[in-house]
Amino acid sequence: MHKEIVLAIDVGTQSVRALAFDPRGQIIDSVRIVYQVPYNSPRPGWAEQAPGFYWRNLAESCRKLWARGIVEPESLAAVAVTYQRSTIINLDHNGDPLRPAMVWLDQRRARKLPSVGPLWSAIFGITGLSGTLRHVQAESEANWIRENQPTIWAKTAHFLLLSGYITYRLTGQFVDSTGCQVGFLPFDYKSQTWPPLSHWKWRAIPINPEILPTLVPPGDRLGEVTAEASVFTGLPEGLPVIAAASDKACEVLGAGCLEPHQGCIGYGTTATINVNSQRYIEPVPLIPAYPSACPDAYNLEVQIYRGFWMVSWFKDEFAWPETTLARQSGVEAEELLNRLAEKVRPGSGGLVLQPFWSPGVRYPGPEARGAIIGFNGSHTRGHMYRALLEGMAYAVREGREKIEKRTKVPVAELLVCGGGSRSDVVMQITADVFNLPAVRPSVYEASGLGAAILAMVGAGLQPDLPTAVKEMTGTGQVFKPHPGSVKIYDELYRKVYRRMYRKISPLYKSIMDIKIP
Repeated sequence: MHKEIVLAIDVGTQSVRALAFDPRGQIIDSVRIVYQVPYNSPRPGWAEQAPGFYWRNLAESCRKLWARGIVEPESLAAVAVTYQRSTIINLDHNGDPLRPAMVWLDQRRARKLPSVGPLWSAIFGITGLSGTLRHVQAESEANWIRENQPTIWAKTAHFLLLSGYITYRLTGQFVDSTGCQVGFLPFDYKSQTWPPLSHWKWRAIPINPEILPTLVPPGDRLGEVTAEASVFTGLPEGLPVIAAASDKACEVLGAGCLEPHQGCIGYGTTATINVNSQRYIEPVPLIPAYPSACPDAYNLEVQIYRGFWMVSWFKDEFAWPETTLARQSGVEAEELLNRLAEKVRPGSGGLVLQPFWSPGVRYPGPEARGAIIGFNGSHTRGHMYRALLEGMAYAVREGREKIEKRTKVPVAELLVCGGGSRSDVVMQITADVFNLPAVRPSVYEASGLGAAILAMVGAGLQPDLPTAVKEMTGTGQVFKPHPGSVKIYDELYRKVYRRMYRKISPLYKSIMDIKIP
């Protein structure tokens, strides 16, 4: 049998997808498994999941794909997996989990922060970055586990991201892609390696290097499917497992964004804007340029941490009429909310929303909170919902400007991916806020397509990444900016939104200082 098909598996926060692609980038068949409980919260702010949960759902997605009878496992040339970022797993010497995975949404913070030594403390103090260092250390899952679960930490023989864990279950090897290393780890983002032991990160986040995986670049082989994994998933034993990258990095690649003038907006659980770069440039000082799905390249990213999670939040807290009607009519509640937003004119009657429902390390800052200003008696839930969508677009536009300031390269093209891109009203708002055409990629599953591109190159079905991107990606529907809306949004953005954070930030800091139960 001539093997020209690759399997891309997208292990996300809400679901796992198994997608079979041909060399032209077309989806031959796919299966999506939606998680019934994406994570557990045994305490407020905690987000945990059993590591085996992801492995079982991945295997189920494969088995369901084979059961459809369109794709034969024997026709596969390779498999590549893309992942949610920053989900951490501890394994013992036998490769068994020691505790639940800490999902990236987890909000635990370490309190006993390791010393980086007098020299590095002085350097961070002189540069005014001591607060940022402490925040990074507090966010580190390794530091929290060492402080609060020392017995588990002492037994940890393998400290992995979800990508490294799934690779182990597929291949039996403790190896991972450099393109997946996004998290609070002692990883050198510029060299895309574990740094020398003299590096300050080993002091800030003390980890024995021996418990970390071997790293290979995207497109290289991680290993082959083992006999045990073959029985569980139906993947052929010996099938090459090709290194992909994180979901956002694969999204950028799957959208066809290889040049720094191409902006890839991801409207997912986290909203992001990325550009691909051959140079290491921090989009915001001390926010690293993350590994690209292209070897030896970088994604310059600004993210709005909660992103389109806010749509789910709004739906759960304020949209009971839409959710009730959705159950009765079979129409998704999000579609009904989009219809509600379409009835509101651009600018939401003067409501302006700042979408920082969760703070950032450096952008916008650890003290940040969300805000909505401009209320009067005429505003409705529809105005609030549209203001939420507009506020998201404002925040992403601000991210674009931060990237442009650092790269000196204007973003002239916009490719929009993720769940939010399915909404026409979201796409039009984006085009109008940016005053640029907003383009949907031809394949909605951009992360999966990015992983498939790497699998094609790794399996030798495409000669190189530029050729594969040219052959396998394309553009879909284009939303052109409306001049009248552009004018309204530009004024609200420059005169109101851009000034909000600076004006309100002192109040956010006061909230942090008040001991509120």
